[in-house]
Amino acid sequence: MAFTLELGQTAPEFSLPGVDGRNWSPGDFAEAKVLVIVFTCNHCPYVTGSQKQIDEMYAEYAPKGVRMIAINSNETEGHPTDSFDHMVERAKELNLQYPYVRDESQEVAWAYGALRTPHFYVFDADRKLQYTGRMMDNPRDASKATTNELREALDALLAGRKPDKPLSNPIGCNVKWWGKDHHWMPEEACDLV
Repeated sequence: MAFTLELGQTAPEFSLPGVDGRNWSPGDFAEAKVLVIVFTCNHCPYVTGSQKQIDEMYAEYAPKGVRMIAINSNETEGHPTDSFDHMVERAKELNLQYPYVRDESQEVAWAYGALRTPHFYVFDADRKLQYTGRMMDNPRDASKATTNELREALDALLAGRKPDKPLSNPIGCNVKWWGKDHHWMPEEACDLV
């Protein structure tokens, strides 16, 4: 079995604490035409390099029925800036318009098979996975990006079609797992394409 959630699979349920003081789960967005779940963090240069584009994308697509949950699963012993308190500060600083939640146990990252930050999962109205991978081909310096697979997937789903490219390799820092080397990945994890 692949490490990362496979196309067509249902979004695994979770209930995680958000920076806004409430718990969030996929079920909170039952009305959404499309649900994007992104594994992210506070410090990764690939996240910070594309944060503006992520937020602009969300502002554009939210009125069309797209919702998003951002999940930080990184361990905080070696990466203290990924702590919940720092998440709260970052969300306020950026004025995030979508839930930003903490996966302290990393169980949700395991359930989804998150590989990197950022790693996007796009689910249709039935919460079946229709796209997973990166947002763009240069998240570290978004001004140099030449593709935007996430946008293409959202446009397709909102038009009632399946994405032409449902898989891409996420580009970013490895998820930082508790008790593991910073560059560690599970043996069964591999490139998606």
